[in-house]
Amino acid sequence: MKILVVGGGGREHALCWKIAQSPLVAKIYAAPGNGGTDLEDKTVNVDISATDIDKLLAFAKTEKIDLTVVGPEDPLSMGIVDAFEAEGLKAFGPNGDAAQLEASKAFAKEIMISAGIPTAAYGEFTELAPAKAYVMKQGAPIVVKADGLAAGKGVTVAKTVDEAMSALDEIFLDNAFGEAGSKVVIEEFLDGEEASYLAFTDGVTVLPMVSSQDHKPAYNNDEGPNTGGMGAYSPAPVVTDELFQYATEKIAYPLIQTMAAQGITFKGIIYAGLMVTKNGTKVLEFNARFGDPETQPVLSRLKSDIVPVFLACTDQTLDKVEIEWDENPTVCVVMASGGYPKSYEKGYAIEGIAEADKLEGVKVFHAGTATVDGKTVNTGGRVLGVTACGEGLEETIKLAYEAVEKISWKDLHFRTDIGAKALKRLS
Repeated sequence: MKILVVGGGGREHALCWKIAQSPLVAKIYAAPGNGGTDLEDKTVNVDISATDIDKLLAFAKTEKIDLTVVGPEDPLSMGIVDAFEAEGLKAFGPNGDAAQLEASKAFAKEIMISAGIPTAAYGEFTELAPAKAYVMKQGAPIVVKADGLAAGKGVTVAKTVDEAMSALDEIFLDNAFGEAGSKVVIEEFLDGEEASYLAFTDGVTVLPMVSSQDHKPAYNNDEGPNTGGMGAYSPAPVVTDELFQYATEKIAYPLIQTMAAQGITFKGIIYAGLMVTKNGTKVLEFNARFGDPETQPVLSRLKSDIVPVFLACTDQTLDKVEIEWDENPTVCVVMASGGYPKSYEKGYAIEGIAEADKLEGVKVFHAGTATVDGKTVNTGGRVLGVTACGEGLEETIKLAYEAVEKISWKDLHFRTDIGAKALKRLS
């Protein structure tokens, strides 16, 4: 088979790495890929943007691509799957209607309410004055979200009313998120511990993956601005067997069944961001694709061939598939450019990746990198996802950070407490 992987982040590197392990696959194209995908077995980069659907489609037809796997949310919400399927090509991921689950937080809220999925109380607004009035009435802490896609940065967990007002000014007056901020969703603050629930679906059957936990804030102890994710681990001890079953039966299935009742068949990845509170588990948000950086530790635990799972989702034969997971924990530490998620400098040479990769149980996934004059340089905010697999969580965390310490570039930044919440819970 020939497979096209759309996207150029850490998630897509992990997908290329996992797909390359399939005996069914002869060649993988990563569009646009990054400095790491080009080094993977069977994989070559293609200089086409993830959102240039016309060029991607033309490439897939010319190269006779057997399956396209779409990583990022932007092309999904733009209808890349619809475009490929209209030409008789197989593409893994939700169609444009289904992808609105992530592309519009207001749409997701409406689906949750219809499906009886527990979520935070909220209001939605298209103008500044009523939004501010709502915040004044509700008080703080409170959560302000740009409705559309903002690369994980459109959410402010405001600890004070002033902070919430500033976030609203940034969205409405400064136009910080463009069209994504034309509407805002303001939610009650949920106090608890976050976890990520990911599952494959063909629109009828749900096949869960192992649990994981992301770390959104930029700094240790969950301080600082929200990012796309500064690290993740799997499994997440906060997700008990009972909670896992609850998420499948009371969240994932009602989601796809409610969407189906509205004429929307959801095929691809269900990603539910969960908040485990004293008053039960609630859904913070849905994504319509693999999480990043959850993909790196989750796929590192997948023992089965991933390609038949993708095909079963597209063909609606997921009920015939079983997957096997490694019992050992995995930990991914994201190494970012200094200043991320705000402004940062690009083009610094990165040293030590090969040395880190040589450690047994370690895989360095590239995110914001490129190869320039034979050197790997940083090109994005999140640069590397240093992922370790070990026999126990404490040992795995140590291994991940041992690998991190071997890597360097100017002004790099990473959290030093990835996995600490899990250790505390286990103790």
